[in-house]
Amino acid sequence: MNTLTVEGWCKGSGQRKSTPIGTFHFYVSEAEHLRLERAEEELQRSGAADIMVDADLSTLQLQTPAECGPLSDCRWRVYRGGEDRRGQFHLVGHRASDGSLVYSNAVMVDQLG
Repeated sequence: MNTLTVEGWCKGSGQRKSTPIGTFHFYVSEAEHLRLERAEEELQRSGAADIMVDADLSTLQLQTPAECGPLSDCRWRVYRGGEDRRGQFHLVGHRASDGSLVYSNAVMVDQLG
């Protein structure tokens, strides 16, 4: 259940719009899931718009789309979205080849586990 395949996007320097780049495949460990839940709880307490959480690259098993290649950094952006304001997260990083912003579509935190 914690192995995800999610559409990815890229926004290069100076670009106004993001463009699709294929699918990201990654694994969210139980420890990462708990970190995402804690971030969601912190958002509820603080009222902040979002929280960035460093991804555990030792367990992530990230496979990026061929068009993307390796990432120079990788974090989770956790935020509350939708009408019910439930916690969601997505993978955010920068393409190692040119520093372009790359990110995945969002997944609900409670879909894990």
